[in-house]
Amino acid sequence: LWYQLCEQLTAAVHDGRLQPGDPFENEVALASRLSLSRPTVRRAMQTMVDQGLLVRRRGIGTTVANRRIHRRAALSSLHDDLLRTGQTPTTTVLDLRRVRDARAAAALDLPEPTELLALVRLRSTNGSPLAVLHNWLPPAYADVTAGELETDGLYAALRARGAAPVVANQSIGARMPSPEERRRLAIVGQQPVLTMTRTAFAATGDAIEFGDHSYRAADYSLDLVLDER
Repeated sequence: LWYQLCEQLTAAVHDGRLQPGDPFENEVALASRLSLSRPTVRRAMQTMVDQGLLVRRRGIGTTVANRRIHRRAALSSLHDDLLRTGQTPTTTVLDLRRVRDARAAAALDLPEPTELLALVRLRSTNGSPLAVLHNWLPPAYADVTAGELETDGLYAALRARGAAPVVANQSIGARMPSPEERRRLAIVGQQPVLTMTRTAFAATGDAIEFGDHSYRAADYSLDLVLDER
């Protein structure tokens, strides 16, 4: 029962019936209205607190947290993840040009002088900036266009060229934002950014993209499922 209740309340947050900052019904009232035990309601609410969906503040009570993008640890694009959770992603291509980049070439296992297609995109959701995405593509995919990126996303463009990502090496970190990231992500105060670097590979074993991304930490998290080895 607690799990079913948690799923229903979580859906209400994701689809907008419960908005960030809204006061959340207290445990006693919710248990009485739904004819559930207080331990059942308490466990459901605590799970939502643990997931960052609810916030408890002394003297204020429980409120809906600022909207967060919860991304599962799977090989998917941010564009697809946002669509899957009912968000409205928009992409602005800030830069699209051919460059030589030693770090990106090494990640793609290409000679250093190789000319790569470099992309810089601003990903927003529901009108608010969420991430700055830097990507580099091998010469085989240098015909990717800004229109494709803004309409369908990078991975859709790669799949259209027969290069579906099937496995990736990925690293997650955090740091303080650069002045440019502060401006693009509308960050104020001492808020960090989450970072992700990823090299994705096709079924052939060839590297097809290298990415170096930064996200607003207040609005983004990565969900992991761990098992015993």
